[in-house]
Amino acid sequence: MLQIKNLSFHYKEQAILNHISFTAKPGEHLSIIGESGSGKSTLLKLLYGYYDLPAGQIFWKDTEVLGPDYNLVVGYDFMKYVAQEFDLMPYITVAENIGAFLSNFYPEEKQARINELLKVVELEPYANIKVKELSGGQKQRVAIARAIAKEPEILLLDEPFSHIDNFKKQSLRRSLFKYLKDHHITCIVATHDKDDVLSFSDQMIVLHDAKIMAQDTPENLFKNPKNKLIASFFGEYNDLENYGIIYAHQLKLHDKGSLKATVKQNYFKGTSYLIEADLNGTNVFFEHESALNIGASISLNVSS
Repeated sequence: MLQIKNLSFHYKEQAILNHISFTAKPGEHLSIIGESGSGKSTLLKLLYGYYDLPAGQIFWKDTEVLGPDYNLVVGYDFMKYVAQEFDLMPYITVAENIGAFLSNFYPEEKQARINELLKVVELEPYANIKVKELSGGQKQRVAIARAIAKEPEILLLDEPFSHIDNFKKQSLRRSLFKYLKDHHITCIVATHDKDDVLSFSDQMIVLHDAKIMAQDTPENLFKNPKNKLIASFFGEYNDLENYGIIYAHQLKLHDKGSLKATVKQNYFKGTSYLIEADLNGTNVFFEHESALNIGASISLNVSS
């Protein structure tokens, strides 16, 4: 088990993380979310041993994770970290980068492993292309494949799909997270994208003001957001008097609705429209299957 005990960290006088404690079981997928500057990336670096801890402890099973004051080489064999900046070798091929740290004593097994990982990150057509010729998103996928090449026990991912376009992102998420689950690799992901979390995470941590604001399953946090920050991570929401936080999909057009509003704008979202309306001087948002006339008077109800 990964155990983080009362971890605190400061940059000069500014508290970045304060009394952080949580655990992650072997094979568990844990997501860390928060606003920019909330400490997500710093937390991953601390878990990797990139910095020394002024307070608290980090353990993986019986091994304490320590920083550069204790380790000549940062990091541990059982853990890999994929940062937002990719430390790749630009003048060798994709396949050579992925296999860089695999043993050459068994060339057939090494090639089979490289081929397996090329498939996981969907880069099979680029196996023999030099990394310097790739796009940012393709380099990110090479970095992920190289990180899992030697099957670490823990994988730390910092915004792992931030450079990858929407044409590949959905299938890549499914492929990678399935691989990690199948191989029982603990995965800690720092992200700002709810699609990295909702379908894949076992647990979700919300960082705010240097502390853990909330920790629960994504489903529980989605269905019962305790504040606006958590709700905003999942999508458009309204904070309505007498109702509290209501997502846009929970606000419905209804002939006998008790909430009287005026349509201000329509936003096409593919399967539906997001409608912006004025409710007693406050902007509210709701979803509807078609666009509505600007200026139209409407009635709304809150559904469960």
